[in-house]
Amino acid sequence: MPTPLMRGDPAPDFTMSTDNGGRVGLGDFRGSNLVLYFYPKDNTPGCTSQARDFAARADEFRQAGAHLVGVSPDPAARHDKFKAKYGLPFVLASDEDHVTSCAYGVWVEKRMYGRRFMGIERTTFLIDGEGRIARVWPKVKVAGHVEEVLDAARDLARP
Repeated sequence: MPTPLMRGDPAPDFTMSTDNGGRVGLGDFRGSNLVLYFYPKDNTPGCTSQARDFAARADEFRQAGAHLVGVSPDPAARHDKFKAKYGLPFVLASDEDHVTSCAYGVWVEKRMYGRRFMGIERTTFLIDGEGRIARVWPKVKVAGHVEEVLDAARDLARP
């Protein structure tokens, strides 16, 4: 199991496909703060709630100088539908090969009803404009999470 990423660590570089046939990489955010949140699956109750919470505060994140990118192993075409259904105003990246999820240490063995399987551990990273991890929220509980991340993004934006 990889060592968990901690505050001050360099954020692992990535390049992934996105909704609308795009591509996104860590270098796209050089000089800006980035909220990179990993979630298990489009159109599931917790993931939908989390995405809608981020969407509701997207303008405030922008005002705090932070970009939002959601990441799941779903294909980009599924992200297109999810994004359109809920009017999500931020990029959804597809990590079908789990390379980025593994690099960030969030592709883990999970257990449900006695069954073991690999999947995303819901985790959020706040990455500063220099490409360093500013904050990590592992094993995220959706309720109240977005407000906490927004507060941290605002703190990071202060001189």
